[in-house]
Amino acid sequence: MVLPWSGRTGAEEDSDALRPAEARLEEASALAVSIGLHVRWRTILPLRTPRPSTLLGGGQVEQIAQEVKLHGIAVAVVDAQLSPVQQRNLERAWGCKVIDRTGLILEIFGERARTREGSLQVELAHLDYQRTRLVRSWTHLERQRGGFGFLGGPGESQIEIDRRLIGDRMAKIRRELEEVRRTRGLHRGARKRVPYPVIALVGYTNAGKSTLFNALTGADVYAKHQLFATLDPTMRGLKLPSGRSVILSDTVGFISDLPHELVEAFRATLEEVAEADIILHVRDIAHPDSGAQRADVIGVLDGMVKDGTLDEAWPERTIEVLNKADLLDDAALSELAGLGERALLVSALTGAGLDRLCTALDAKLSAGLPVHRIALDPTEGAALAWLYAHGEVLERRDSAEAIHLAVRLSPDDRARFDSRRAREAGAHD
Repeated sequence: MVLPWSGRTGAEEDSDALRPAEARLEEASALAVSIGLHVRWRTILPLRTPRPSTLLGGGQVEQIAQEVKLHGIAVAVVDAQLSPVQQRNLERAWGCKVIDRTGLILEIFGERARTREGSLQVELAHLDYQRTRLVRSWTHLERQRGGFGFLGGPGESQIEIDRRLIGDRMAKIRRELEEVRRTRGLHRGARKRVPYPVIALVGYTNAGKSTLFNALTGADVYAKHQLFATLDPTMRGLKLPSGRSVILSDTVGFISDLPHELVEAFRATLEEVAEADIILHVRDIAHPDSGAQRADVIGVLDGMVKDGTLDEAWPERTIEVLNKADLLDDAALSELAGLGERALLVSALTGAGLDRLCTALDAKLSAGLPVHRIALDPTEGAALAWLYAHGEVLERRDSAEAIHLAVRLSPDDRARFDSRRAREAGAHD
């Protein structure tokens, strides 16, 4: 059962202006289905003023209790954030397990994380979520207090022990995460010395990022029509039409109202976005809620700017990829056809538009790079191959005496080429 709360206020109401209650209901249902729950019944409940004890009004609570009994429901999912008291009271009233949006997303993340870092981040988020609920919901233990009011009874001791154990485990996980991040930072530093440009895929969950990643790189990253199919960042090499090598990075999908426990815990999965030379914002253009999903992704990236993890110029290095074009009718396709290079229409499933996307990536990486005119001796085959592998050869003219090239190279690559050529010349002397 899914109960989306449609009565949001303030900033939440503004952020959801583009997302109707029906769309939130569909998303909440998809989240439940993605972890194997079978949705027997669902509804939208208007809510003007949340009640501290149950969130919902008394009549609504009673109505749902009847539906729970009628449909034999074992788990009720409320698409809102519940306090520990609200969750416990609803469980008593309905006679079934109750989880809120945060708990549901945490369950999905816990099931999908595969790498060491992903598992640690999920555990950290779970502990952060459970620590508050553990302490605030065990009121029956607090009644076991003994003495004259200044000596803690067994109930208080148990709460403090559990709180301390959770705190110790969280501190240990944070230390382990720092070590994992430090290792990845070393790997990133090694890539910078190569260096290969990094292209990061971002987008709303289930927008088709992993399918696009597989289509471009020939990899076999887990891709399925479900929310949060990918949680751990994955990287593969990609050769562009110019011959330039790049690194493509697949990242976790975004979602509206991401639990605050996960915003911090999964910050490291977005580090590749901050370091990327190009950001590919992959959108499910066939989704009826595509506009609101786009706003959610941009909101997260703008939030990274505010906390200093992403520079303000990120939109200038972003290309929107309008995925799932194969699901659009002719009228919608013609309407989107003239968007230009900043928004490319593709189908990762059929491969349509991928050549144009790769060409656009080449052009964006090349923009602003200087063009160098280089003359090579015909015997310098290795140097010629190096230039083709690391630069963009715009012009070539061969003669008996020399090979004349116009090559677009980054300053680092030009310095690396000159150093390599000087070493080879010294070896021949």
